[in-house]
Amino acid sequence: MTDTRVLLLSIPGLRSKDLHLMPALSALATQGSCVPLDPGFPAITCPVQASLTTGVNPAGHGIVANGLYDRTKKHLEMWISPDTVHRAPRIWDRLKSMRPDLKTAAWFLLQSKHASADLVCLPAPKHNADGTETMWCHTNPESLYVELRATLGEFPLHKFWGPVAGIESSQWIARSFIEASRKDPPHFAVISLPHLDYAAQRTGPDSKPALEACRELDAEIENLIEDYQKLTNNDVCIIVAGEYQIRPVSHTLFPNRILREDGLLQVTQSESGEIIDTAASKAWALADHQISHVFIDNDNDQGLVNHIASLFAHEDGVGGVIAGDELVERGLSPAPSQDQDSRCGSLVIESKCNSWQAYHYWNDDALAPSFAHSIDIHRKPGYDPLELHVETSKLPTVSIPFDTSLIRGSHGARDRNHPHETILITSRPDLINHSLTSNDIADNILAMFT
Repeated sequence: MTDTRVLLLSIPGLRSKDLHLMPALSALATQGSCVPLDPGFPAITCPVQASLTTGVNPAGHGIVANGLYDRTKKHLEMWISPDTVHRAPRIWDRLKSMRPDLKTAAWFLLQSKHASADLVCLPAPKHNADGTETMWCHTNPESLYVELRATLGEFPLHKFWGPVAGIESSQWIARSFIEASRKDPPHFAVISLPHLDYAAQRTGPDSKPALEACRELDAEIENLIEDYQKLTNNDVCIIVAGEYQIRPVSHTLFPNRILREDGLLQVTQSESGEIIDTAASKAWALADHQISHVFIDNDNDQGLVNHIASLFAHEDGVGGVIAGDELVERGLSPAPSQDQDSRCGSLVIESKCNSWQAYHYWNDDALAPSFAHSIDIHRKPGYDPLELHVETSKLPTVSIPFDTSLIRGSHGARDRNHPHETILITSRPDLINHSLTSNDIADNILAMFT
């Protein structure tokens, strides 16, 4: 029916145990339903958002990490933004194919630039010739950010990530969606609200700041739902999907240092410090929260795969080494061995639930590359949660510390005893009444429009 409206909120760090701090979400769950949700593996941002919006696992949509490595070019891109990186159609593509009359929105999903949705917004700072950066957002329609900026001010990028990240970014995201929807509210919209990610990693998921973040985000969610319902004058179906749970961590694994010590990882010396030489290395690791993809120079070298597996098998903090048929079983790759088009590592190192993995590959901090001290999400060969901290001894200069013990929360690994680590809340009690995985959600939504 054309008057069907679905609002899907994608919430990293959502835990059932925190609902007592979130009265709006609790009321929604009481009115409708709340079921256990398995985010899939790995439970990290881009793969989960891809599974949520395509209905398939990483082997199908191709998003296996927050970075994508091109084996042909031997080039890694972290946090790449185009929608075209997905190898499966997303909800808005499928809806448009079924029902061209439907209007859709993709709001602040990380890999949605140039998506086919009618309303799109995500950060896309402009890099100027003089090395400076101008805050901007990619939007569809193209002029939309200018209108949003005139009404709400600049998107607060410094509050979206980094040492002062906070509720202001999620506030802007929620309010900008309402502003963009005023003239013609979409029938289906998915919105990512990142606020619970910050304090839970910085100070731990059970810390006072993390629990306060639950209250702050709940207030914004309440306002967002009320405002959208007023705009539509309709019975909107609200679906809230947790992206993953953030767990306490007390240990750090350094996969690249292990590979370097064994002589497999090579570096080059530059004016800015040591840089991984991916072309010369027999193996190196893309470290991403609680998993690492290990890429080797010859994917057919089973002896090297076995050797690397043995290197990590008994390391502290390692929960498992995934290779061969298990890559297929875990939904990471369509085949046991990797070809040039594959984005999956020849091996994947999975942490124990209390450990996370740092990208650091240098053995002497004096030789660390200059970007390691910066908030630089694109040049680092992996994810760096230490960007949530700042080395206070060097203020007012912003410098990222190397003390990995500062990180108190992480995610990505699978607890096989409790795979349904987060929750799905719906406003309709008859919509879903059983546990799900993230890639089940898209088909449930599509069925509502048929």
